[in-house]
Amino acid sequence: MAVELEGQHVRATDAALDLIAEIRRDHPDILFHQSGGCCDGSSPMCYPVGEFMVGDNDVLLGQIGGAPFYISAAQYAAWQSPDLIVDAIPGRGGMFSLDNGREKRFLLVSVACDAEGRN
Repeated sequence: MAVELEGQHVRATDAALDLIAEIRRDHPDILFHQSGGCCDGSSPMCYPVGEFMVGDNDVLLGQIGGAPFYISAAQYAAWQSPDLIVDAIPGRGGMFSLDNGREKRFLLVSVACDAEGRN
């Protein structure tokens, strides 16, 4: 069972919420995971519920667009920033992520490092 933090530690921009709504038309039940691994590790990955196994060492940061957002405990500890923003920008999504093939991709931004004032 994943660790659940108190409160909401992730939020989404309007662009990300629009992309989530587009994905949910095809896949109503989705979840997000940020691993920090080598394969598309800098992008949050979006999966159909049941196709990604959330691990005991994952941390639930909150929900965006009605979907849970998890991060690996190691990545959470390395970043030392529990408050994150999910944005959507032009580009190709991660190979295994549901944003792939939509000409938009998810991007994770730390609130502490957000120079563009996303909210």
